[in-house]
Amino acid sequence: MDPLPNSAPLATKLRNTLIQYHSIGDSEWRGGGEKKDATVWRKPSEEFSGYLYKAQGVVEDVTNRIVDHIRPGPYRLDWDSLMTTMDIMETFEENCCVMRYTTAGQLWNVIAPREFVDFSYTTSYEDGLLTCGISLDYGEVRPNFVRGFNHPCGWFCVPLKDYPSHSLLTGYIQTELRGMLPQSAVDTAMSSTLANFFSDLKKALKT
Repeated sequence: MDPLPNSAPLATKLRNTLIQYHSIGDSEWRGGGEKKDATVWRKPSEEFSGYLYKAQGVVEDVTNRIVDHIRPGPYRLDWDSLMTTMDIMETFEENCCVMRYTTAGQLWNVIAPREFVDFSYTTSYEDGLLTCGISLDYGEVRPNFVRGFNHPCGWFCVPLKDYPSHSLLTGYIQTELRGMLPQSAVDTAMSSTLANFFSDLKKALKT
């Protein structure tokens, strides 16, 4: 188990990595499968042997409220159907923490429940916000869970210029689920997970 890293340099590196992903040209992404609430693309990850996924959609709400529902805090567990528990393990500043969370089994439990320990950071970006994270090798793994690993991931949320009460939400996710899993099962799970994330979030914001 590694000690906790210094939060400031990790936060800066993480933010810069996400901004780099956000500048990747359209021609490098494959897929573009449109679901009801979001479009999902992917490209080979430079961090591991899987894919970096990009998901984007318009959400009918203001940026601050959307990000409050996504980042670690009281809202996330209420609406995210994949997440089963969440604990804040360490808090560095108001916008920076280490959290442990667990996810439900997927694809009729072909993918067993997973546990993650993530460093999370929320900061301003252009006229909106960026909330991002990366997994840490920290804390004991709970029994009956496989410890997954999130390579740099995050969500950009910016108001639409002509409709400031609506926001463009763009996510970059590259999750290494680990365990003995066929890549096809991981790909199926990731696409449906990202689409469900948008639909669950939109329902939560309407309540």
